[in-house]
Order: sequence, then structure tokens, then C-alpha cells
Amino acid sequence: MKVEDMKGGYTTGSCATAGMKAGLLALLDKNIVDQVVIENPQGQYIEVPIKAVEVISDTEAKVTVMKDGGDDPDVTHGNDVETTVTIDNTGELRFRAGFGVGTVTKPGLAMPPGEPAINPGPRAMMKIVFEEHCIHGQGVTVTVSVPNGKVLAKKTLNHTLGIEGGISIIGTTGIVKPMSEEGFKNSLVPQLKVMKANGCETAVLVPGRIGQDLAEQVLGIHKNQMAETSNFIGFMLEKAVQIGFKRILIIGHIGKLIKLASGSFHTHNRMSDGRMESIVAYAALEGASQEVCEELFNCQTTESTFPILEREGLTGVYQRVVDRASLRSERYIANEAEVGIIITTLKGEILAMDKHAKEIGELEHWHIPCIS
Repeated sequence: MKVEDMKGGYTTGSCATAGMKAGLLALLDKNIVDQVVIENPQGQYIEVPIKAVEVISDTEAKVTVMKDGGDDPDVTHGNDVETTVTIDNTGELRFRAGFGVGTVTKPGLAMPPGEPAINPGPRAMMKIVFEEHCIHGQGVTVTVSVPNGKVLAKKTLNHTLGIEGGISIIGTTGIVKPMSEEGFKNSLVPQLKVMKANGCETAVLVPGRIGQDLAEQVLGIHKNQMAETSNFIGFMLEKAVQIGFKRILIIGHIGKLIKLASGSFHTHNRMSDGRMESIVAYAALEGASQEVCEELFNCQTTESTFPILEREGLTGVYQRVVDRASLRSERYIANEAEVGIIITTLKGEILAMDKHAKEIGELEHWHIPCIS
């Protein structure tokens, strides 16, 4: 199937946001709808069908939306997402995890421990709805439930990550893009061809939005010089070389790019995941004790290692990661291009960059900060 023939879908975050909007329309406007249009943080509009609306009282409504992932193989596809909207006079927007939605129990994730596993993207979309429909002084509590969520969570990494009780409500853009692997990989290549045709000498590769936002907003790299790789970093490195790029800069979260340092260039967690093993190895090279290495090894996310590395004076690990990732990337493409690496936190803060990244940044006159 061609990528252009594949059906896109919407995330669990879009389902919850659509449910919230339909609930507010039922309570505030006495309008029962069978579909709504919501806006994502990028200013795109998403049309979402509504399965059912139940008005419980003058201040509470429950809305059911069936998750439709399109042609994306997603464990939540076809499952109901229930959003209960409760209006109060607090003037605040609050979130609660209902049945089948997890709660964060460990640090290092996008939300702190104790918070419902409703990620920043969906929260931002629901804030847009809140600001559009609620007048001054009105507050809303949004409780998201997934009846089959506890069963679905067993098919995810949530328990390992410290999310207990169900699935996460996720989505950066609210839109699920088709992920048929071969077709999706090939659909990424035109980005590189357009860049080359427009005279770009350096290809900037970003696995996702974290790297893209940093590149554009902090480093001053124009979006037309960036190519999204998803999990196919090795594939895109090879294609960049074939198209004729001699300089390549890869920008992304440490949890993704540390895999390059160990020679894994398909970065999906089911294909490669030795993040903790790599961090422990580099920490040992920095002089970490066996006790500290074991503490790091038992961390569930790269973010949760940061406090330990800082406490023990082991932040040199970050530099080792970028240096090794650059070396392995250049080997992967038979040294046919110079590859620079910049790694970040989930918040988009730069942790480290290798010498090639600095050199490329200077050549391109980007705003490359000094990292000590």
C-alpha cells in the first residue's frame, strides 16, 4: 500500500480532548453533537467523531470517543476513551486519571510522580478548549478513563517506566501518522531531496519534535533544512549520503540518540534498547563506583539518571555519548560524511554536543551555545 493511500488517525489525547469539548458543549450550550473539531498545539484542526454523550447532571457529562489509529498498528485502536467533564467555580483546569488510565510513580517522565499519565500534548489541547469555552471563574475537572486500559497497559512499557494503573493518554500533535515501515521510510526521503535541491549543504536530522523545536527555536535552523527520521536514523543517514550531503547534524533526546553510540540505528524500543547499559558503561569509564553503577542500572529512563550523574560528578557521560554516537554514525556510512550529534533533555535543554556539531554550526552560522 502506498503511503498516500494509507489512512491517518488520531491519538488518545485527541479522543480525550474531543470528549472534553463535546461535554462542555452539552453542559454549557445544551448541544449534543456527534462530532467536534479540535485544535492541536501546532495550529492544525482535527475532526473527531463522538460515539456517545451522557449528561449526568447540570455540571457533569460523560463522553465516549472510539480511538481510531487509522492504518497505524496501535494497541489502543478501536478502544473507547471516556472523558468525564465536571464544571466547578475554581477557575482552574484539572486532570484526573479514571479507570484504565495510569498514574506516574517514578521521576524522569514528562509528568512528575503523582500526576495522571496525561501527557503535555493532550493537556495543551485541552487547555485550548478550556480557554475557548469557559468564562472567567469557571473551572473544569477532566477525568479520562479507558475501560480496557489495564489490559492494554500490559502490552506497553508503562509498568517498566513507572506508570501504574493503565495506559498513558499521549500525542504531541494529536494526529497518528501511518507507520507501515517500508512505505513510511520511503516517504521520509523526499525531505532530503528537497533540501539538496534548495542548495542546503548540511542535512539536519531530527527523530521527532524535541529535536525539531530545539533546532528551530534555539539554534536558528530553518525548518526547510531539517528532515524527520522517526526511528529510522540509519536509513536516513544512508539516504543523506546517497543524495550527496557531506555534513549531517543529528539532534534529539539522549534516550533516542544514546542508541547510536552502541551501534543501533533503528531506534524503536522493540528493535534496540540498551540505554541503561550504555550509561553504566560510560559512568564506569568516568570513575563511577560499583554501587553507583548498580543505582544507574536500576533506573527506568535516561532522564531519571540525571540526578545521580550530577550528584556523583559524572556528567562527563553526556560528552562520551555524543562523541561515541558521532563515531559510530560515521562508521555506519563508511565515513562518507561528517556527522555531528547534539543530545537534549525532554525539555529540549542541550546536554552535550560533539566537536563536529560545533564545527558544522559555525560553518552554517547557527546559534550554537557554549556547553561546558
